[in-house]
This record gives sequence, C-alpha cells and structure tokens, in this order.
Amino acid sequence: MKIKEKQQFPLTIKRLGINGEGVGYFKRQVVFVPGALPGEEVVVEAVKVHPKFAEGRVKKVRKRSEHRTKPPCPVYEQCGGCQLQHLSYEQQLVEKRDILIQALERHTKFNLEKLEVKPMIGMVEPWYYRNKSQFQLGFRDGKIISGLYSLNSHKLVDIPECIVQHPSTNKVTNEVKQILSDFNVPIYNERTKKGIVKTIVTRVGVTTGEIQVVLVTVGKELPRKDMIVSEIQKRLPEVKSAAQNINPKATSLIFGNETIHLYGTESIVERLDKFSYELSARAFFQLNPTQTVKLYNEVREAAALTGHEKLVDAYCGVGTIGMWLSDGTREIRGMDVVREGIENARKNSRKFGMPNAVYEVGTAEEWLPKWKGEGWKPDVVVVDPPRTGCEQSFLNTILKVKPKKFIYVSCNPSTLAKDLKTLSKSYEVEYIQPVDMFPQTAHVESVAKLVLKNK
Repeated sequence: MKIKEKQQFPLTIKRLGINGEGVGYFKRQVVFVPGALPGEEVVVEAVKVHPKFAEGRVKKVRKRSEHRTKPPCPVYEQCGGCQLQHLSYEQQLVEKRDILIQALERHTKFNLEKLEVKPMIGMVEPWYYRNKSQFQLGFRDGKIISGLYSLNSHKLVDIPECIVQHPSTNKVTNEVKQILSDFNVPIYNERTKKGIVKTIVTRVGVTTGEIQVVLVTVGKELPRKDMIVSEIQKRLPEVKSAAQNINPKATSLIFGNETIHLYGTESIVERLDKFSYELSARAFFQLNPTQTVKLYNEVREAAALTGHEKLVDAYCGVGTIGMWLSDGTREIRGMDVVREGIENARKNSRKFGMPNAVYEVGTAEEWLPKWKGEGWKPDVVVVDPPRTGCEQSFLNTILKVKPKKFIYVSCNPSTLAKDLKTLSKSYEVEYIQPVDMFPQTAHVESVAKLVLKNK
C-alpha cells in the first residue's frame, strides 16, 4: 500500500541521506525526513509522495538520538546553508563517512569489505572556517538584508553573522551592505527584475588578512560608484582588492563573465604551508584553508611521488594541488577553462621558481590527447572536478592515456562513485580517504587513490 500525502506514521531512522536528512523505511518505501537522526524513532507526516520515495516532516520524536544537540545558529532551521548543526560534531564525522559508503553501495558493485574507506579527518575547531561568502541581497522593511535563500525556496534569510563564515567576511559584508544603504543604491529584485546590485562576495586570505570584495550587478551601471569605492577604502582598510562583476542572467551561478577592477590589487594572497597563492575574483580556491592543508597532504601521500614523475593537474584552478606536489615531480602540466585561474597559476608557478610547470586554458579532453600525440604522457593525473564530477569524455581520455596513478579529489560522493565505476575498467581503487572540509553540513570531500591494473 502506497504512502499518501498528509498520512502520519511511525518511522525508525536508519541513516543520513546525501543532503543530511534522516532516512527510514515505511512498508518498504524509503522516506526522507529533514532534521531526523539515525537511531531516532519519530512520528512523520508525509508532505510529498514521489513514485520511488516520500518526503516527510517530524511531528514528534519518540526516541531521541544520544548525539542530538542544540544548534547554536539562531537561523539554522530557516537558512538551509548548514544541515547538521543538530548533530554532535564527532558523530557528524561518522555519519558523513557513511554517506560516502551509501553512494558506493548505490552506484558501484565494489566489494566494500575489501575497499578501504578510511575514517574521516575532522577539524579541531569546526566553526568560523569558511574564507568566502556569497550573500544575496534583498530589501525588507525599508532596509537592505543579506544572506542565503531558504532551502527549496526563494525566501531570503537575513544572516548578520554566519557562524561557519570567517569573522572578517561577516564584518566586511555588513559594512558594505551599510555603504550601499547609505548611498541608496537600488538592490536587485528577482521578482520584478528591477534594481542593480545582486550579491556581495567577500573572500579573506586567512593567513595574510587580505580581503577581496566583489559587487555582483545586473548590468554595468553602478550608481555613485566612486563614492562607494571611497567609503569602502575609508571604512575597511583591510580590503585590498575590490571589483564589480556583471551577471545579467537569472541563474544559480553567482558570477557573470565580465569583471571590472574597482581599486587595489586584482588579486589577494593566501598562504598555505610554504606556498602563497594569487587569487583573482573568479578564481577557484578551497573554502576551508585549515582542512585544505590536510586534504592536499592526503593527495601527496596518495601520489607517492619520487621526483621522476610527469604529473597532470586537471581542473587545476590557480594551480594549488600541482604546486603542493611540485617537489616530487619532474614536470607538471595543468589545465582549466577559467582563463583568470590559469593566469594566476602561471604567476604562482613563476613566483615559486617552477620551470617544470606548464598551464593551459582548456579542457583535459583537449590537451591530454594532444600531448600524447606529441609523445608526452603523464605518470600521475590528479583531478579535482566540480560537484557534477568528471565529464564522460574526460574519463574516456584517461582510459585511453592510462596514467599509472589517478588521484581523484571529490566533493560529491554520488558523482565520485559513478566515475569510479567507469574508471574501474582499467583501475583498481586502492582506498578512499574522506576529509571534512565543511563541518555542520552534509558535504563530503574525499581523496580516492586509483592504480592502473596489470593486464
């Protein structure tokens, strides 16, 4: 018998789902329940029924998890930016590793008793860790608000202080918001399509203290631009780089293709270990510097370089991973489709005296066959793709080029599992090491080590 909408029923929560919701089974039908935790017995009301699953909400908790905790954020339940503040941090690490295992169970036929999925590497202090905020702007009750959209809605939640954001990003966003208010700058309204400024993006170099601010606007016009710039310089001397990005499209992507430099340097500097990186406005960089060091050390350990290998850093961004591994390589080649990122990578590699590094604009599918045709083949390929995973054409290219080792840095267990299944035609998955890059959320980052099979 199918579950009906508004039906209430008891449910025992078995696991966490990929979005951090509780997962249980009622009459063999899977039910996803936000806010419920593994081990809890709850009474659920079905709010949406789909052909293969149902979504429910908790009406009553009959048996609480011993790991349930009070969320410290006042807008936690409205915001949707975090999903796990109601679960103790130690248990978050356990359940997030299980999210990775579930993805492997769902999408592969690997023997999970033999495949080593290591315990997740967590943080000592799992708050105030994000070095970049992208807060949408709105207008409510006569004042400008900034924050994130509530889950599955277009309701903007005002977040004056986000407790997973670095304190500097909170301070700067609030001050810039005040400057826009002081000068009566029109805020973009998604419904009416009127107004100008859509988003404030703030990024901090955690070790250098340098801050970058980007105002995302719907067009080139920015009223009282010179006055805004002057006030930011006066009130926020720590802001070393300011830009305007133009994004006329109604899309979930924050940035458009055109960026106008307003003042200061075009990039800010961040240091990780002995390396420093130039970060322009649109360049990708990991959001949690503390855990990035741990993540990249795991990549270095998986690559196990001897100094003789030729390495490809695919989807390379500003070249962070390749530089981290540069001591152990004979030659590095990287590629990315974002031109500004490649320019940063070239500048970064010159600064570190890396004559063995080459960075090109474009895709790995384009460059790897070209290099192979010229007689150059990598021994190791490292990839850190977006959440959508690797393009099928890229995976096909890897299966043709056949580097001895393939190190996959993933931010999405589902796409990782699907891609590993494809690569397993020629590669053995030696182990997977999850790293908690985003405490309080259901996001799972992993490093998978693949080794070419002997045929």
